[in-house]
Amino acid sequence: MHRVPLLLVLAIFSSMLTGVAFGEDLKVGFMDTSRVLKDAPQSELARKTLKEEFNPRDQKIVEMQKNLKELSDKQERDAKLMSKSENIKLERKIVSLKRDIKRAKEEFNEDFNLRRNEELAKLHKLINKTTVSVAKKLKYDIILSDNVLYNSKRVDITDMIIKKLQDLKPDSTNSIKKSN
Repeated sequence: MHRVPLLLVLAIFSSMLTGVAFGEDLKVGFMDTSRVLKDAPQSELARKTLKEEFNPRDQKIVEMQKNLKELSDKQERDAKLMSKSENIKLERKIVSLKRDIKRAKEEFNEDFNLRRNEELAKLHKLINKTTVSVAKKLKYDIILSDNVLYNSKRVDITDMIIKKLQDLKPDSTNSIKKSN
């Protein structure tokens, strides 16, 4: 399992060394994906989109929890004043509401995670497309990203990628979203 990436890395470095041996300059860059994900305006847009989409459901769960608290307080406060059948009826209502809240939370979390992953995939696609565009424009031979142990500021193109993403018009961001 670890042999394929190791062989790939060895092949890349061997080809880089071969190119350098023939007097060619190798232009290498580095892009910090996590920083781009944090700082790109499209990330903030995705967060706002998810918040707008899921806030009503979140508020509904909060309202259900509030109702549960009221029913539990009523049971605690009025248990001795209620008849046995009223107490049983209220207890069933509480158990049913707890079950509904648990189900609503699970569905909310599943749906939210799916949508967040969709938005992240779109964002990664846009970042990759932008990185390749910058790399071609500036004639980079290789752009490294995640799992780099060290990189100097000289090869770090993260700020260029973020700037390019900031320069994209909202319409171009939407067209990328629609193409997925």
